[in-house]
Amino acid sequence: MGERAEHAALFANGIPSGTFKIIPEGSNLERREDKDKSASTGWTGILILAGVATTFGASLPVGYNIGVVNTPAEIIKQFCNESFHSRYDVTLTESSLSILWSSIVSIFIIGGVTGSCLGALVADNFGRKGGIILTNGVALLASVFFISSFPSNSVEMLLIGRLLVGLSGGLATSIIPMYLIELAPIKVRGSMGVLCPLGVTFGVLVGQIMSLNMILGKPGEWHYLLALYGILIILFTPFIVLLPESPKYLLAVKKDYDAAIKSLCRTRQKPAYEISSDISDLRGEVGENNSDDKWGLLQVVRSAELRLALLLVCLMQAGQQTSGINAVFYYSNSIFIKANLSESAAELATIGAGVVNCVMAILAIPLMARCGRRPLAIVSTASATVCLVCLCITIRLIDSVTWMPKLCIAAVLLYVLFYGLGLGPIPYFIASELFEVGPRPAAMALGSLCNWAGNFLVGMTFPLLQSSIGPYSFLLFATSTGCLCLFIKFFLPETKGKSPVEVALQFRGGFRVARA
Repeated sequence: MGERAEHAALFANGIPSGTFKIIPEGSNLERREDKDKSASTGWTGILILAGVATTFGASLPVGYNIGVVNTPAEIIKQFCNESFHSRYDVTLTESSLSILWSSIVSIFIIGGVTGSCLGALVADNFGRKGGIILTNGVALLASVFFISSFPSNSVEMLLIGRLLVGLSGGLATSIIPMYLIELAPIKVRGSMGVLCPLGVTFGVLVGQIMSLNMILGKPGEWHYLLALYGILIILFTPFIVLLPESPKYLLAVKKDYDAAIKSLCRTRQKPAYEISSDISDLRGEVGENNSDDKWGLLQVVRSAELRLALLLVCLMQAGQQTSGINAVFYYSNSIFIKANLSESAAELATIGAGVVNCVMAILAIPLMARCGRRPLAIVSTASATVCLVCLCITIRLIDSVTWMPKLCIAAVLLYVLFYGLGLGPIPYFIASELFEVGPRPAAMALGSLCNWAGNFLVGMTFPLLQSSIGPYSFLLFATSTGCLCLFIKFFLPETKGKSPVEVALQFRGGFRVARA
């Protein structure tokens, strides 16, 4: 047997990674192993394909469905009223119509919460890749309900579509970041983690643009508008099918060593003998989790060793929403109108704020690899807190000083900028870096649940806050974001360049966690 074949056979037979430490000095294998350490640390064609396919084919539809319903709201309300009148001979009152519309909006979040709760179960039973494919199937079914609701004159179909697309959104935000992080080598792990929130952010912007009256936000076309994302799912799901399954899932959950090594080789696009360090890292990371114990939601919640990490994940996910990002976008249109912009110009300015958010999400890809998670999260939350306070003051005084509307616009744009620096992308994937393979799906599901719950809380309370205390509601968002900043500063360790095993060791000390 040749040297190369013998080396590959050792890996195939499951020899522990320590075997390769005993190598004669100066041998070919030693030089090859040294080369291995840098051979698979960057982007490969498979990683790029995984990033593009999941971003455009799975993450973007989630954001699209968040941003698409606001502009055509009155048109859809009119359809609902006409549908009830023609089918049930009932004319909805203004209050009844508002309740129905609130149901159409909020059932999306209910679906998201349900999908988040099911995320760990789906990820472990269908696989990370299989879970994404299942998620896309649910989203595609929802688009069928959307496009059928108008010709069938059915509000029920619209409600079912919103529930299903919310369910798929909850699953997607639980599974996609985990899949991408588990595929990626340490060097590009942060950049891969940013791709899911980038897709969501870009999807919100696309939804806002497509819902403009000049495009698809017109009577008789709103059902095409709601279902449009289905085209992306049809186009990109075949590429997702072709992707490898997560090697860590195959080894830790399926206990299939051969399949895990094959998947890792395919992901790195190198044979086994050229990625010995990656295989060692894989075995090291899943070694302590490679048992028959199942990490359910309750087991993760009850584990004392995981408590601080879980608290960080849940607070960061919920804090992303309670920072008031959706409220800022909601308020931005009226701010721009008060700054003497026409209604159409104000809509375009709001879209401009969405463009800023997307640009920052793109810039976060290299920044995450260069600066690390912890400093970006601290700078982002601290700066966002200051911007929210400024926004409260400028809105309160917007009619008092001639130049105050311009300052108010600046506060909105700066808030969106700093939000996209860290508060937007990091919470989506931080659980993948804080948790080892075993408890990771449950932790990400709980984090996603907190994100959707925060979204629901802000969506339900902001209209009441706006009517009762007006701009002072942004002080509540500032307080929430400021508290999150302090918690991150004191308890979040830097995860850049570290394996989840190393990070997990830092949490063994509980709230005395080392932040280095």
